[in-house]
Amino acid sequence: MTKADIVDGIAKATGLTKIETKAVVDGVFASIINAVANGKRIELRGFGVFKSKSRKPRMARNPKTGDLVPLELRYVPIFKPSPEFLTNVNETMKSQS
Repeated sequence: MTKADIVDGIAKATGLTKIETKAVVDGVFASIINAVANGKRIELRGFGVFKSKSRKPRMARNPKTGDLVPLELRYVPIFKPSPEFLTNVNETMKSQS
């Protein structure tokens, strides 16, 4: 599923135009990205939590050459789904099997 598919589905469900819906979807995504980039935690009840997590500096290995490569401290975005989200996914996937 792409962002365009999400916009189409929301536009059909709400009666908004695709342009209006795309602006809202882009705004939501931008808000989440900006908040996580600034170290904030976003909790969407019934959906999940977005946050950032630090990764310690370490030595990695280049798989092609085998050389050691230093990796600096870095931050990665993390998403943790809510229990409701997990239950819904598991039930849906089991019923499709």
